Amino acid sequence: MKIAFMFPGQGAQTVGMGKDLYDKYEEIRSVYQIASEISGKDIAEITFNSTMEELSKTENTQLAIATMSLGILKVLEEKGIKPDITVGLSLGEYPALISGGYLNFEDGITLLKHRGYLMGNEVEPGNYSMAAIIGLNSDIIEDVCKEISNKGMFISPANYNYSDQTVISGDEEAINLAIEELKARGAKRALKLQTGGPFHTVKLNRAKELYTEYLKNVKFNKENIKAKVIKNLDGTFYTENDDMVDILSRHIVSSVRFDKAIKTMQENGIDTYVEIGPGKTLTGFVKKENKEANIININSVETLESFLENFNKGE
Repeated sequence: MKIAFMFPGQGAQTVGMGKDLYDKYEEIRSVYQIASEISGKDIAEITFNSTMEELSKTENTQLAIATMSLGILKVLEEKGIKPDITVGLSLGEYPALISGGYLNFEDGITLLKHRGYLMGNEVEPGNYSMAAIIGLNSDIIEDVCKEISNKGMFISPANYNYSDQTVISGDEEAINLAIEELKARGAKRALKLQTGGPFHTVKLNRAKELYTEYLKNVKFNKENIKAKVIKNLDGTFYTENDDMVDILSRHIVSSVRFDKAIKTMQENGIDTYVEIGPGKTLTGFVKKENKEANIININSVETLESFLENFNKGE
């Protein structure tokens, strides 16, 4: 068995997510407590008892999702379960780096605290929207974005989720225009998303610049790595020669290439894909590329205990 741990990103959050895990496992409660002390936010309160509006603020969402994922990861690690490869979607790259051994827990939470705040607050003013384009080659999507950009509007691919789905971000007017044009060019579906921020575009350049200063204070580990970690930037593995400050700062303004990450996992013989945290987004992407893939979601006591039981049986 070759296992990949996958960690979800923003958009997977729901009020109350992980509450049953928090109630049952002392190790998970400890992760929430430490993360709250580091961040200065009561992450359990925000996750379990706030409104969806409050939880969905970027500065809260990133910490809440990562803390849930890291709590589950703690249980798996204490059971001796280790991945061969780890990967995350956007903020999920931080739990992936922690799981792989490149980043310690304390620094990871500290970085996400600043990253979430900056991405939520240091954005070039504008009326932005995002849309998922399904069933159309990304080359066509890129061409349409360029055509609309040449008309003086802002639009850009933000997330390449899998070969048949790309998320675009831009001005509201530009997104509306792109949806109509992409449908005309054969897109099966073009759906506006609830998330409206211009994430993973140049509109976050100011956030990138400020975040770089926080990254410079962190010591990244590149020795005795526990698992290979895939970069969002290009779908390749981190190496000991990588400039982590440069990569993680550019991560904020660069498109997420989860499509390439899926190919990298396939090429490296991954047969079991375990999504750790809320939702089923990433396993959904994998399944679109490989209907035979063994996918597992761990987001509740039931799913965690089922995984542990099956793992111990060698299934």
